[in-house]
Amino acid sequence: MAEMGSADWAFWDTWMRAQRLLVRELDRGLQRDCGISKAEFGVLMTLSGPMRVGELADALDWEKSRVAHLLTRMENRGLVARTEDGASGRRTGVELTDEGRRTAERATRAHGANIRRLVLDRLPPEQAAAIGAWSEQVVGYLDG
Repeated sequence: MAEMGSADWAFWDTWMRAQRLLVRELDRGLQRDCGISKAEFGVLMTLSGPMRVGELADALDWEKSRVAHLLTRMENRGLVARTEDGASGRRTGVELTDEGRRTAERATRAHGANIRRLVLDRLPPEQAAAIGAWSEQVVGYLDG
């Protein structure tokens, strides 16, 4: 296996910095435009219908305790409602409220506009295709 040369490290450092800056700006946009965090956006996008909290945690690849804490904050803001699930009467289900659906729709439009402005409009189609193909390869290798 070949060692990393200075050009390789320069590429890696630039790519990692670009990711950090892009994620930071997209997060700021969600907060500024919609008043939600990236984590809340993830929950809003994942909750297409009622789900068990454990299923939501699995879908987000988060610890159940992290999801539970975030859901409490989102419930207090009127974005989600906890539901009883099963015979135990425990509140183990969750679904979007009407306000949550409106926020999800608004966030999808605003976040999409920011992605378009910051990324897609700045890439020629051939670069976008190359980055997309490479990203699929990495996901297949690491997630498969």
